[in-house]
Amino acid sequence: MFLLNTVIAFILMFGLLVFVHEWGHLIFAKRSGMLAREFAIGFGPKVFSFTKNETLYTIRLLPIGGYVRVAGEDPEIIELKPGHHIGLEYNHDGKVEKIIVNNKSKHPNAQVIEVERADLDHDLVIEGYEIGETTKQTFPVDRKAFFIMDEKETQIAPYDRQFASKTVGQRAMQLFAGPMMNFLLAIVIFIILGLVQGVPSERALIGTVQTDSPAEEAGLVNGDEITEIEGQPISTWEEFTGIVQEHPEEELEMVVLHENGVEEPLTIVPRKIIDVEGNEVGQVGVTLAFEKSFSRTFEYGFTQTYETTKLILVNLGKLITGQYSLDMISGPVGIYDATDKVVQTGFMNFLMWTAMLSINLGIINLIPLPALDGGRLLFIGIEAVRGKPIDPQKEGIVHFIGFALLMLLMLVVTWNDIQRLFL
Repeated sequence: MFLLNTVIAFILMFGLLVFVHEWGHLIFAKRSGMLAREFAIGFGPKVFSFTKNETLYTIRLLPIGGYVRVAGEDPEIIELKPGHHIGLEYNHDGKVEKIIVNNKSKHPNAQVIEVERADLDHDLVIEGYEIGETTKQTFPVDRKAFFIMDEKETQIAPYDRQFASKTVGQRAMQLFAGPMMNFLLAIVIFIILGLVQGVPSERALIGTVQTDSPAEEAGLVNGDEITEIEGQPISTWEEFTGIVQEHPEEELEMVVLHENGVEEPLTIVPRKIIDVEGNEVGQVGVTLAFEKSFSRTFEYGFTQTYETTKLILVNLGKLITGQYSLDMISGPVGIYDATDKVVQTGFMNFLMWTAMLSINLGIINLIPLPALDGGRLLFIGIEAVRGKPIDPQKEGIVHFIGFALLMLLMLVVTWNDIQRLFL
């Protein structure tokens, strides 16, 4: 039962994170007039697909990401060269609406011509000759005409609907929109958590006391508020935990305000533990209480997103500087295993985990590495500085190499995950 719950939770979480990210790219592509050819969740073979408003929506087999394919980001699919024999079908306005590249015998109503020149970027015309004729003709092409090759339709993309035709700002926003949506998703999830379970108390208010902990031995109970330690007034949870962590295995005199309004002096001895950085710190075994506050809930959504972002950036910096090893990175297998553990602790923790992964996805995509959104934003930034774009072919090669290296890294990380879990 737990396995099924984890599988469902992982699929929903993965789908939500990728959908929101790619939806950001899609919306801003359409807003700027780009032709979005495909919106995909996953990579590899198609599992499910449908077309709506010029865009092919697909779910693909491999759950390792997603993409929005915008016209002009890659070389256009079909190029008509002089000497090509093609078939033309027309709409009611007399413009070409279908360009049949092969299998012309399956389209008996198509007019077959020999191409002399074709401009489907700017002029939207095809010039050529009917078979057996010597008079050159000009055939106007509809802006939403389709290529038909192997009986598969692909809409043409006039230059003003291609990625490269847009301003630096429009292209940068289209790329940035994906990570931006991941941060917005995290904010929304944290706001939902705040509405459902409350927000962390601004006071040193105890939510739960662990069994057999120093706090329980000292007589602390749920709802107690720490007002003083060693004669020092305490007004926030950070002040309380800071003092506790600095005094492992040392007696601390504190004053506790009970829910009935009675103050009581208590003595507590924090147990010594080793934190994630290898330091000895004190711990008493209590958690912070949550309070319902509608006004603070929205603030909590933003502050929690900010704090989580800061924490991830700090850890990323330690990875770059070598303080963390590559073995500490998790891929899909490691994330699935962590999701399995989180799901067993409750739905609220699963939501928190989803928000953290959404922020992580946004940050990773903004790293200025080839093939990532951040790498492509870097190229746009260089273009803005130098006043002209980098050769698209050279940029394409850089992104291709970057994507190959990312896939290699994904394999290494996945293998490390498998070794940790099964070997």
